[in-house]
Amino acid sequence: MPGSSSLARVAPVKPTAPTLERLAVSEFRCYVSARLDLDHRPVVLTGPNGAGKTNLLEAVSFLAPGRGLRRATLSEVLRRNAADARWAVSATLDTAAGPVTIGTGMDVPQTNRRTVRIDGQTVPGQAGLADHLAILWLTPQMDRLFIEGASGRRQFFDRLVYGLHPGHARHLSAYEHAMRERNRLLKTGTGDESWLSGLERSMAENGVAIAAARVEMVRRLTAAAATGAAQDPFPQAVIALDGATERSLDEMPAVDAEDALRQRLQACRPVDAAAGATTAGPHRTDLVVTHADKDMPAAQCSTGEQKALLLGIVLANARLLTAERGMPPILLLDEVAAHLDEARRAALFDAVLDLGAQAWMTGTDASLFAPLADRAQGFRVMDATVTPAGL
Repeated sequence: MPGSSSLARVAPVKPTAPTLERLAVSEFRCYVSARLDLDHRPVVLTGPNGAGKTNLLEAVSFLAPGRGLRRATLSEVLRRNAADARWAVSATLDTAAGPVTIGTGMDVPQTNRRTVRIDGQTVPGQAGLADHLAILWLTPQMDRLFIEGASGRRQFFDRLVYGLHPGHARHLSAYEHAMRERNRLLKTGTGDESWLSGLERSMAENGVAIAAARVEMVRRLTAAAATGAAQDPFPQAVIALDGATERSLDEMPAVDAEDALRQRLQACRPVDAAAGATTAGPHRTDLVVTHADKDMPAAQCSTGEQKALLLGIVLANARLLTAERGMPPILLLDEVAAHLDEARRAALFDAVLDLGAQAWMTGTDASLFAPLADRAQGFRVMDATVTPAGL
């Protein structure tokens, strides 16, 4: 029926890392339901704009903590005029230890919260998803990452950190929860000293853990980016963090950095109460990226150079995850190939295949992916219906 698909599995091969062997969605964006049976190879989705290609990538992105590659609310991804006011995404992972089923969705619309299940069991929060699968993505909306606000860059970088430190998502969630509660108490003036102090202690402990994971990621990613620059034609990015909490770790032990942040939060209570927001902490850190060869801030580079810098960072992180965790991440690359010249497009395909990553790539022009041939599995997407298609 329209909006529903069931695809036969093609040439199954045992993966060297967790890959999706089945993806199922229901009442998600334009899909009534769809099921894709897959093997370990990269996935290429082609079709006209608006056909539903990016919606499938977004569904995969919900198998990681967070709000997916579009930063959508739970109600926004629910299909219009859905018969059931709930949506769901589930997948079976093929792993060296055997199959693992993971799923997420909005089971109770009134709560506006996601439910997460792993091997049939409901688990608290979303952070447990990162224990099973690392997912990285690059979308056209990220083309302005270097020239817009710090929030997008910080979210982009934190998602890179998830792969190396699955607990990073838990620290972020705990920090943000305590910060929201503190902001509410300061606004209403209803919190006593011990209550506020407890929230600030939680923010300091989790905030320094967040900063420490970011600092370590910069160090490792910088080394991986330098290695990648010698392997492919993507420009090398110099990465740095602009944040007081991260800088404090260069000057003092973590326990002292926690005390410093806690004291800073306490001192800022009057200012924060007036501002209606917390003015100090790792939630204000910015990611600073420089084009190494040109010694030029990424924001001043051309659009093409910025795209290449982002790809270089994503590929460097994928190599790092593969080396550190023994498994490449799932890569979601939306409309990337069309914006690369032939040499860089070939380099991207080679990098994906060398990693052994199950990359999901979309495009309107199927001919751009022809060099992959049978090394990838191709599908045609038309009006929320998916059918196998050769490359």
